[in-house]
Amino acid sequence: MYRIRFHGRGGHGIKTGARILGSAFFAEGFEVQDAPRYGAERRAAPIDASVRAARAPIRERGALRAPDLVVVADESLVPVAAAGVLADLSERSWLLLRSTTSAAEWQARLARPGRVLALAMAVDGHAELPFLGSLCAAAAARLVGVIGWPAFETALRAELAGIDATEENLHRARAAWDALASHAGCVGEGPDAAATGGDPGWIDVPLDPADIAAPDVRAPLTSLQVRTGLWRTHRPVIEEPRCHGCAWICSTFCPDGAIAIDSAGRPQIDYDHCKGCLVCVAVCPHHAIRVEREAPSEPLAQETRP
Repeated sequence: MYRIRFHGRGGHGIKTGARILGSAFFAEGFEVQDAPRYGAERRAAPIDASVRAARAPIRERGALRAPDLVVVADESLVPVAAAGVLADLSERSWLLLRSTTSAAEWQARLARPGRVLALAMAVDGHAELPFLGSLCAAAAARLVGVIGWPAFETALRAELAGIDATEENLHRARAAWDALASHAGCVGEGPDAAATGGDPGWIDVPLDPADIAAPDVRAPLTSLQVRTGLWRTHRPVIEEPRCHGCAWICSTFCPDGAIAIDSAGRPQIDYDHCKGCLVCVAVCPHHAIRVEREAPSEPLAQETRP
């Protein structure tokens, strides 16, 4: 079975990259699983996504262990313990880093088992950021060596259907594919994972009476007490002189319903519950919403930790 894990940050398209790779495996006749795993759901927060692919039915579930290949879209995640980039790497694992630093230097820095490749997939500074998911998927597909370019192209077009930048994604993906030609097929299938804990057997659990098992919410609107706005690193700010009052756009697209429309038909942002996803900034047709870096609130600034 092939076990591949992608690491990046929110906004890098890591989830999409895993789906592209999974679809490409499937087109080549493999059984496939692909799944993302999030921490805080906001831009720039660490995220990883895993892909399993095998010629036989896949029985494994849960977090991916003993990866054959780990692809890292942002090298700054390597020293972040919570990101888990280096978790479960073995001597047979491959680590591919998007980095202009050489593989030999990374190998010396990490001093860990496993084999390291470095690919300078960001030669244009931040120009590659919108295409990182496709780049990482193409790199992984090339390294496993069992996916042909036609199958990969078909998978990419299917997963990005309706996106204007599909051709540009395809162009960048092809560049990564060609750059790794000398390493094609270097990543092999890992052995079956050994079962742990023995056979737990089957336990019949009796049904509880409905008055015990049914959910019982005793206070309405308790979610309002959870100030999810404290997660924010950047905040959207409406520039009133530029706002045309088309509040149905930003309020409709806000995934958390944090934009309300006042009696005058103007949008108002609920900063207690705005997570700072900045979707409203992206969809505003008149560019009337700007982005400001979030200053720590007073309670957070005064918080002390042991």
